[in-house]
Amino acid sequence: MSKVVVYSKDYCPFCYRAKQLLESKGVEYEEIEIDVYPEKREEMIEKAEGRKTVPQILIDDVPIGGCDDLYELDRQGTLDEMLNRKNSDKKVIHRKVIILGSGPAGYTAAIYAARANLSPLIISGSQKGGQLTTTTEVENFPGFPDGVDGNELVSRMEQQAVRFQTEVKFGEVSKVDLSKRPFTLLAGSGTFTCDALIIATGASARYLGMESETKYKNRGVSACATCDGFFFKNQKVAVVGGGDTALEEASFLTNFCDQVYLIHRRDELRGSKAMQSRVLNNDKITIKWNAVVDEVLGDGESLTGLRIKDVKSGDKSDLDVRGLFVAIGHKPNTSIFKGILDMDDKQYLITKPGSTALNIPGVFACGDVIDSNYRQAVTAAGSGCMAAIDAERWLTEQT
Repeated sequence: MSKVVVYSKDYCPFCYRAKQLLESKGVEYEEIEIDVYPEKREEMIEKAEGRKTVPQILIDDVPIGGCDDLYELDRQGTLDEMLNRKNSDKKVIHRKVIILGSGPAGYTAAIYAARANLSPLIISGSQKGGQLTTTTEVENFPGFPDGVDGNELVSRMEQQAVRFQTEVKFGEVSKVDLSKRPFTLLAGSGTFTCDALIIATGASARYLGMESETKYKNRGVSACATCDGFFFKNQKVAVVGGGDTALEEASFLTNFCDQVYLIHRRDELRGSKAMQSRVLNNDKITIKWNAVVDEVLGDGESLTGLRIKDVKSGDKSDLDVRGLFVAIGHKPNTSIFKGILDMDDKQYLITKPGSTALNIPGVFACGDVIDSNYRQAVTAAGSGCMAAIDAERWLTEQT
């Protein structure tokens, strides 16, 4: 096995995901927590060639980047070779029902499917627990009057699903064959088949799509304040967005940063009234109304500022910040189903009216992959229940 070093910090969902992938392959690694050992921060930045986000992973002293980079190597089939690991598990695993995704929709579908004696298997996806794992506090999920940590909430959901004999397997499906039953799924080196498939793959953070943003991604540009806020202690940063995610990110960053600018293209926020009140009453947060990021500025190594544009006047000005946190929404994780399942123009899966069924019989969907409107944990859970019931009834009709 190769020598693997993971620079991480506490409460970092991307660190957790990276470690999960390594552990699923039986890889031992050295973990260096830079919040426990802050003197290792500069060491990490140097060894990671200037990157300022966690995790940072080194294989045999070669920096390979962060969590997304690790998963991309796995998708390309080169990670096992880098780890000097040989895959020997080639058997096909069959289940009546397989659920793709492990957020509120996936876990709820599993609970209902398991209670119907369908013995479901969850393939977790790359972000086990879904978007809630990046949420520090969930205040609007029923049954938690004092709020609940996002990781704790999905952990409880998983425990409940497992209690009813749900099997949870960590991994990410890279290819599907839905042309015949049983359906075939490829995940890493494993092959899975199922009689019914429930898709609950959720959504991922959307970036601005600018060349300069890509250039300074992980070098000042981030999509996770809970992961990377630590790097900007006593500095000025900006958050772009106007929904609940952006408001929560801005509030969280005031725990570390001297000043947080919230850049929003409209003249009013879109987040909940509770989150708006929290932001508007925080002296550390300054809102840049009717503004967009026009350019990410840098010195070639790190972000040094932003150029923002007033959408009404067209005037441009520079903003002196050292970090940019992008919180402009999400895109559904449906790319592997393109050309196979019906989607709308935003790539959300299209279900049949009054059902969670898709255009291929035996395939169902729930959660954020079908919901561009509400996108709440509680609505995702509700649709997970519906998908499991639809799948159980469909399977009964086939016998």
